[in-house]
Amino acid sequence: MIHSLLTRMPMPVKLGIPVASALLVAACGSAASSSSSAPASSAAAAGSSAAAAGSSASAAATGTVITTHAGSGGAFLTTSTGQAVYLWVKDGKNMSACSGACASAWPPVTATGTVTAAGSAQPSELGTITRSDGTKQVTYDGHPLYTFVGDSGPDQTSGQGSDNFGAKWWLVAPSGTQITAADTASGSGSGSASSNTGAGY
Repeated sequence: MIHSLLTRMPMPVKLGIPVASALLVAACGSAASSSSSAPASSAAAAGSSAAAAGSSASAAATGTVITTHAGSGGAFLTTSTGQAVYLWVKDGKNMSACSGACASAWPPVTATGTVTAAGSAQPSELGTITRSDGTKQVTYDGHPLYTFVGDSGPDQTSGQGSDNFGAKWWLVAPSGTQITAADTASGSGSGSASSNTGAGY
């Protein structure tokens, strides 16, 4: 029956059947391959989204770290980059009296993310206060913490013993007491210092 139908068809139609069949097969193959590649590209997109989410979660998990460095006058607190941190004896407990020009020379250690302790620093001594400009400043045993613009690099302590702005600036021991001994890390302490240590308040 099929043979008799084919014999009665004009020649152009007979030639079109195999071409149409080939096009149909090609179209089906293309659809199958695009549908099989769709899950792969979706998986790749999901993977890159997960990587981006992991990266932002990692960034969100980072925060201010207070750690320690061994100095000639004893271990003292530093930031995670090794910058020495100081207390100012003019401050009250959990209160900063340093603002304006003082805060420009002695930048407050600000809290970003979670404030954590490393090295010999004690997590229980860490806290924060809110400054007049709304920023959060890190405290240790109630002492607001500062860095010093005169320190040229990690573990420099040129602010030790300074009496800028009318009161002494001291390094902070892991116990929370002020270190009043000279520190030779920078070789250029800017004020006289005794060998005694004691509480700032």
